Amino acid sequence: MAQENQQAVFSLDKLYVKDVSLEVPNAPKIFLNREQPNIELNLSFNTNMVEEGIYETVLHAIVSAKIGETQMFLIELDQAGIFQMRNIPLEQMDLLHNIECPNFLFPYLRASVSELTTQAGFMPVLLAPVNFAYLYQQKKQAEVQSVSSSIN
Repeated sequence: MAQENQQAVFSLDKLYVKDVSLEVPNAPKIFLNREQPNIELNLSFNTNMVEEGIYETVLHAIVSAKIGETQMFLIELDQAGIFQMRNIPLEQMDLLHNIECPNFLFPYLRASVSELTTQAGFMPVLLAPVNFAYLYQQKKQAEVQSVSSSIN
């Protein structure tokens, strides 16, 4: 009788930019402005099953740079990865989807944002590291508080 391989597998099989948009709506005049822009980052992600044991995680970033109310640039970027996850306990899957997968993708998203801003004629934007474990912990605490407040 052949024994099935029950070894846990977690690997990044493919890394790619799924979607990207760069806008410089006030060029060329914006290049004459020497003020430091206010840069905002809006980050979200989701993971979907592609097929049994194969998942796609998409890390979506909106990077907006403004001087006052004037838009310098706007970048929307979806950095994606295909992950293989097999023979992993269910309670561990949530951690992989919410912490490990975004952690794998973020450095690539960060490099793409830096390169795009340089190609657009601006100084490179270096996004600060993101602690996905902390964000996951906050999300879980908010869920617990939401459940306990709905019970009361």
